[in-house]
Amino acid sequence: MVVRQAEQVRRVELDGGDVTLSGLLALPPDGVPPRAVLVALHGSGMTAGYFHGQAEASTSLLTLAADAGYAALALDRPGYGLSARSLPHGLCLAEQARCVRAAVRAYADGHGTGAGFLLVGHSLGGKVALTVAATAGKDDRLLGVDVSGVGARWAVPPDRLAALRDRPDPRLHWGPLTLYPPDTFRLARRFLTPVPAREAEEIPGWPGRYADVARRIRVPVRFTFAEYERLWAWDPSALRELTRSLTAPLVRVDHEPDAGHNISLGRSARRHHLRLLDFLEECRTRAAA
Repeated sequence: MVVRQAEQVRRVELDGGDVTLSGLLALPPDGVPPRAVLVALHGSGMTAGYFHGQAEASTSLLTLAADAGYAALALDRPGYGLSARSLPHGLCLAEQARCVRAAVRAYADGHGTGAGFLLVGHSLGGKVALTVAATAGKDDRLLGVDVSGVGARWAVPPDRLAALRDRPDPRLHWGPLTLYPPDTFRLARRFLTPVPAREAEEIPGWPGRYADVARRIRVPVRFTFAEYERLWAWDPSALRELTRSLTAPLVRVDHEPDAGHNISLGRSARRHHLRLLDFLEECRTRAAA
């Protein structure tokens, strides 16, 4: 299975406007045209490898999506991967969103895209995905946006949040270590990387800008909160705050049991990814109708 994963997933480079973005791409087997394209954006301090977990084959979103007939593109966000050399301090959310939109258009110029694109974002990548969705037009052929590890209200006080920039707390970012397959943390070193300064500076301010982003989204939206999510509040009051600003045609909020903040690397990753693909298919059907 590991050999097959290595053959199925390949590295790619795409024009992101003023910068070249790197990433990982998995396509349906045997040259079958994709039903749609899943574009995945990782969180802070990681790279695209987050969506291609190696500790257990079942954790890879890329291979699961490709086997289900979708193209799966996980981008290294601006300031990560190849672009880290030209953007050592990273970019703000709005600038990242522009680069991602440009990279997706570049991908569409050279590949089949089926019904269109679903944006998938984790943690800060979820903020970028939502920002892209808020600025997308019909020409972008955006089907929907699916995010995890991001909300509208922090669950940690501001002083502790600021301290996390210099000293991450595994209990907050990962949850119980037993939620992850053996070797997860050893293999994760391959895609762990410093957080660019400009990106880090914006992290505390997301709750203040969320409502403006949310009200401009015109495609279906799905949020997932892990059972052991400790960075974001997801009590009933927080979820009402999360959804009341959204004017999207469809809004879903799901909870993933037995999972920590980094859902896609945990033992429940496959279940989470299957639900994500169900949402993608629902968005594809709605777009066709």
